Amino acid sequence: MNAPSQLALVPFISVENMMRFVLHVGIERVLVELASEIEADFRRWEHFDKTPRVASHSPVGVIELMPTSDGAFYGFKYVNGHPKNMQAGLQTVTAFGVLADVATGYPLLVSEMTILTALRTAATSAMAARHLAPRGARTMAMIGNGAQSEFQALAFRAICGIEHVRLHDIDPAATRKCAANLAGTGIRVTPCRSAEEAIEGAQVITTCTADKQYATILTDNMVGTGVHINAIGGDCPGKTELHRDILLRSEIFVEYTPQTRIEGEIQQLDASHPVTELWEVIAGRAPGRARAEQVTLFDGVGFAIEDFAALRYVHDRVKGTGFVQNLDMIADPDDPRDLYGMLMRAQA
Repeated sequence: MNAPSQLALVPFISVENMMRFVLHVGIERVLVELASEIEADFRRWEHFDKTPRVASHSPVGVIELMPTSDGAFYGFKYVNGHPKNMQAGLQTVTAFGVLADVATGYPLLVSEMTILTALRTAATSAMAARHLAPRGARTMAMIGNGAQSEFQALAFRAICGIEHVRLHDIDPAATRKCAANLAGTGIRVTPCRSAEEAIEGAQVITTCTADKQYATILTDNMVGTGVHINAIGGDCPGKTELHRDILLRSEIFVEYTPQTRIEGEIQQLDASHPVTELWEVIAGRAPGRARAEQVTLFDGVGFAIEDFAALRYVHDRVKGTGFVQNLDMIADPDDPRDLYGMLMRAQA
């Protein structure tokens, strides 16, 4: 049997190799580079196919596919969200993704995306805040100290200049974990006993909780003027973190409006309530923060173009390195019409 041709071998990035790659480059440098790639793709937003993610909901969680294409490449991510997994020692979110060549339909890359999603989510949050947060913001409240929290803190430090992070989680063990992981990074960390305490003096408030329910992590009286809220925990129907009154007095920015109306904080509002898509700010078509006293809200649920940018980034960065291995995934008969013959010759 002939060895598969190069076109039949698909580069694959395992969890181990993704970790090796990120640590080799440096976590904060990867976050900065990812933010740059995501912002570049937001600038060409109109070139992409766009659709809300395809979701299969169950009483215990959700499994989703997130596809998009720019006409040259096609990418998709498989991702789940199961909040109760943690009780069984499992990840709440796991993911993998594929980048393919539109001209042939052949996959160019298969990659783990559990780690990559954490990185691209944090990079997107900080990229949005760079356009929306108060000038000179140095303190962030991080409410919800689970798997995403350290990535958010490092991204905001590297991209926005955040120096101090005030932590709170209803599980004190999560706050201790996050504080320990951030020790030695140069970020000043303050564990807090309540969300109210965490947001004292913070110019940026990030909410990132996991429970799949309508929740009120922030009430209206907790949020003063002039802050930026990075709300990334409410990311599916029936799951929110902010009181509706906060939304009514905020300037709201979203990724893809049809998806966020279903999944984001704005599912609490009438469909006619005005929002601004973040790409319009990045492209200079709409203002970001217009006044110092304004409350800006990034209602981030995650969108396929961010995953596309992340896949394209790692595909370019790991090509020809030891961080990839080849998978024999594509049938490669000598005669493209003779797939059966290829199968039979494998008996020899």
